[in-house]
Amino acid sequence: MPDRPSVEVVTEAIAKAPERKFSESVELSVNLKDLDLSVPKNRLEDEIPLPKGRGKTVKVAVFGSPELCQKMRGVADLVVPAGELDDFAKDKKNVKKVVGSVDFFLAEAPLMPTIGKRLGVILGPRGKMPRPVPPGSDPTNLVNALKRSIRIRSKGNRTFHAAVGTRSMKPEEIAQNVDAVLARIVGKLERGRTNIESVYVKTTMGPAVRLW
Repeated sequence: MPDRPSVEVVTEAIAKAPERKFSESVELSVNLKDLDLSVPKNRLEDEIPLPKGRGKTVKVAVFGSPELCQKMRGVADLVVPAGELDDFAKDKKNVKKVVGSVDFFLAEAPLMPTIGKRLGVILGPRGKMPRPVPPGSDPTNLVNALKRSIRIRSKGNRTFHAAVGTRSMKPEEIAQNVDAVLARIVGKLERGRTNIESVYVKTTMGPAVRLW
């Protein structure tokens, strides 16, 4: 099948999807081939910045020293000082609620072993283990980058999905995000594009339109 311009496919996918009473995401559905996904290095896991943003609020939380947390107030959506980590971890119901609502986590590097021990069972399976940051650093730029990023995880599946925007965005903006995500994915695969069987674009509840 010859390639079609991303903006053309995005426009068609949105046009074919009935209007909903909520803000639908626009997603890529990527189907891989000729990869042994039982081998960890063949599994995709990456954080990809979108040139035109997510089209919705993305939340970032930070675990760190009082000094780091002070820097992050007003930048991150949630800060948990090291001295409050134990109390935070004890309330499993609240932890699950927070993990469900926060998209990305950062943690000062020395806290990573404690976080792994106390919160890893909740964060790990959801692909939300914190990204470590150096002690004394100012991760403001990283937090701002994550607020326009998505996380992709193929795990052991040949088919995975990636949100590339929302229906309220312009098709041209979504198309730019689509192209950026696919370029990143192709760059991560062992044999590049030849490891991709097909790519579709769809809204959350709309029909899929083939791109590749």
